[in-house]
Amino acid sequence: MSEPNPAAAAADQQRRYREFLDLLPLAINLAGLPTSEGTRNFSEEQIELRTNTIKHAFKFARQLAKEYIQR
Repeated sequence: MSEPNPAAAAADQQRRYREFLDLLPLAINLAGLPTSEGTRNFSEEQIELRTNTIKHAFKFARQLAKEYIQR
């Protein structure tokens, strides 16, 4: 078994982070979540629900981007 290349692992992590940042605006739009009302903060439960919604929207955004690129 060969040891993983640290430089390749770092490059892959950076690529995945860039992909995340590129798709985040689309994912947030797809999630359709309302913004906070002024100084009112979300509860821990609300944040958790919003996080799950954005996670699912991100997966959909990534799939949408892959399908679009493969055309």
